[in-house]
Amino acid sequence: MTDWTFGGLWPYEPKWFETPEGRLHYVDEGPRDGRPVVLLHGNPTWGFLYRNFISALVEAGHRAIVPDMLGFGRSDKPARPEVYRIADHIRRADALLESLDLHDATVVPQDWGGPVGLAWAVAHPDRVSGLFILNTAAHVPRGRFKVPAALQLFRLPGVGEVTVKGLGLFHRAFLFKVGVTRPLPPQVKRAYLAPHPTWSSRTGVLAFPRAIPTAPDEQPWATFAADLETGMEREFRDRPVKIVWAMKDPGFGPDTLRDMWLRTFPDAGVMRLDDAGHYLQEDAHERIIPELLRFLAKEDHHG
Repeated sequence: MTDWTFGGLWPYEPKWFETPEGRLHYVDEGPRDGRPVVLLHGNPTWGFLYRNFISALVEAGHRAIVPDMLGFGRSDKPARPEVYRIADHIRRADALLESLDLHDATVVPQDWGGPVGLAWAVAHPDRVSGLFILNTAAHVPRGRFKVPAALQLFRLPGVGEVTVKGLGLFHRAFLFKVGVTRPLPPQVKRAYLAPHPTWSSRTGVLAFPRAIPTAPDEQPWATFAADLETGMEREFRDRPVKIVWAMKDPGFGPDTLRDMWLRTFPDAGVMRLDDAGHYLQEDAHERIIPELLRFLAKEDHHG
């Protein structure tokens, strides 16, 4: 039996939400009347990525909601690749978050949690008061996008199946090495490996690198992202937005911040983390969490 607390690192009660493709796991901690903060993970992580955020938010009187996407964390892991399209992740996240009837929420998206969480925010602007954006992209590529070398390998037919699903290299090579600037302790690595013990359980992990758009006209991403960009500008340019950016991210570099996010939100406050990698929640949570709490306190003041 897996100890899903990982020696007390993840002491949160699991909650479950049924979807047509499988059951989603999420945690929902803190007072029911607290300001909701929705924290969204990407690939190949899960809610555990935000373990240090949850307790800090709850102690400050907020309500922390952290879903695991289908294929990740404690959510079900169907072996069929077609259930892991971005539009399907968005539909399931929307159904889960709508079931909670949130108001005055702050969305904290990173990696693939960006398009998923921001699509919910744009679809329900009456529920969301602010955005606290971590390294992600939810835009039409501004030109040819250079996929990081490790991910290029994973995108190849056959090679991806062996490296990601067989050898677990998205975790071992990207998450544990390329994606962080400080080493992860053994018990943290165990917590990231635990949800994906078998070849078939890693189907969702492989689907994401294969969905990365590399050109401005690549469908279905181009149409979706153009609508999302328009929606973010329309609904959130005049609301509180903070961007916290890891500058050593091999995928989303300083150019993503400059050419995408600061064009969408030219007035956003930006905190640059010069020494943090893609999984900035691991590299720099001690700096990000106080910034998030300050942002929420300012939002309360605006509200």
